[in-house]
Amino acid sequence: MPPITRRGVLAAAAIGIAAPRLALAQGARLMRFIPQIDLSVIDPHGSLAYVTRGHSQMVFDTLYGMDSQFQPQPQMVEGHVVEADGRRWTLTLREALFWHDGTPVTARDCVASIRRWAKRDALGGALMLATDELSATDDRRIVFRLNKPFPLLPAALGKVSSPMPAMMPERLANTDPFKLIPEIIGSGPFRFLAAERIPGSRNVYVKFDKYVPRANGKADWLAGPKVVHFDRVEWTTIPDAATKVAALQQGEQDWWENPTHDLLPLLAKDRKIKVEVINPTGAVNMMRLNTLQPPFDKPEGRQALLYAFSQTDFMQAIVGDDPAMYHVPHGVFCPDTPMASEAGLEPLKGPRNYDKAKQLLKQAGYAGQKVAMLVATDYAQFKAIGEVAADAMARIGINVDFVATDWGTMLQRRSNKGPLDQGGWSCFSTGWEGADHMDPSNHYAMRGNGDDPSAWPGWCVDQKLEDLRNAWFDAPDLAAQQAICRDLQVRAMQVVPSVPLGQYIQPTAYRTNVTGVSRGFPVFWGVKKG
Repeated sequence: MPPITRRGVLAAAAIGIAAPRLALAQGARLMRFIPQIDLSVIDPHGSLAYVTRGHSQMVFDTLYGMDSQFQPQPQMVEGHVVEADGRRWTLTLREALFWHDGTPVTARDCVASIRRWAKRDALGGALMLATDELSATDDRRIVFRLNKPFPLLPAALGKVSSPMPAMMPERLANTDPFKLIPEIIGSGPFRFLAAERIPGSRNVYVKFDKYVPRANGKADWLAGPKVVHFDRVEWTTIPDAATKVAALQQGEQDWWENPTHDLLPLLAKDRKIKVEVINPTGAVNMMRLNTLQPPFDKPEGRQALLYAFSQTDFMQAIVGDDPAMYHVPHGVFCPDTPMASEAGLEPLKGPRNYDKAKQLLKQAGYAGQKVAMLVATDYAQFKAIGEVAADAMARIGINVDFVATDWGTMLQRRSNKGPLDQGGWSCFSTGWEGADHMDPSNHYAMRGNGDDPSAWPGWCVDQKLEDLRNAWFDAPDLAAQQAICRDLQVRAMQVVPSVPLGQYIQPTAYRTNVTGVSRGFPVFWGVKKG
């Protein structure tokens, strides 16, 4: 295998399954996939988890689809017309669109879906703030009447980050966006078999026979014709990394989404397995701080971690000591993308200053209270981050309660705003694809809207962060956008809603008889198995 490096990339089992698989028809085509984590939330608007997004992209479709160059292309829409100096957009659905229950897709369904998604999504919320009226003028036409031009409209309705702007029948879209929809009905290339779902073990998808791919355009990641070559796709949750390796090597599984870095050399030696980087933006990591709990209720308490944490230590705990596999210092935006800079990152550079960190903790009034750090140990990278963070925090005198849990349980607990003795928390580590942090439009981790009901757990309140983000939408050109992002990063280093921990490259691994794997996160159209 040629070396996989960050610089090179940016330049360019089911074992012990809990129930028997239903018999496949002779000659049926099957893909077996190991997702990064168990699929605990199946509502496409119900979670920011990437496993939910991957599931949703199979079952649901979007009005626009993002290509591998991060350019939105028409997907469910045939096209659009922009009038009134950018203040009126008319989107026309293409013909032959059906829901999985056999009923036709209508513009009314899509209007309800957009409204539901926008109440859970940062970019969707910005779009709706710019929208005076959203309506369906007939079964195929969706009209946005805007109060100001919003050129990001196609990018918003085709965004790749979570939660995806999934279209669903109106009866489901009318569900409270903060409650889960009662059934999974989309119009995408696969149907979800709820009856075969085994939480914690298996999820199953079958080809939707009424799905009609786009007749034109280039098949490119989420854009263009979505041609399906499998009758059935099985996702199998396997917690143990060694078991995942064995399943892939023995041909019991076809594709492992995110192999751990310590096992990459073993996989690379197997001539029947291909290790490849399909996401050039890598993974960006952070420690999210609860601004309602001491010592992180004070900016000084949050700033202390900037001086105590070594990004290099975090990255090497995940990928090893090859500097080509990670990037530090990493700030607010994905490295080597237009909005990235090193403005304000001085606290992250050079030797760690534990004395400075202790001084800041003292200024924050910290007196040894317990700090509950939630660690999702079923994610290898977050377990590693938690261990490094606990050591660094202990060095500056923080009394760390290392709360080891699974990802699904952590997602539930992090919504608790109460004190620690009532199930609250102080901090947790998480990660994003770099593509999600290329600009402020959908960047949850640097928001200052903590007094909003839809705010991301951590609940930082800072009007200047919000003002800078809003100004970015109205910036007249790239230079102005970049200047705002430099100011935004400086402010984020002062307010510290989250502590950036570095960026690393994450390969995927699949058997060599699998072909047609596209760039970006894993999708299952265009892929074949010999």
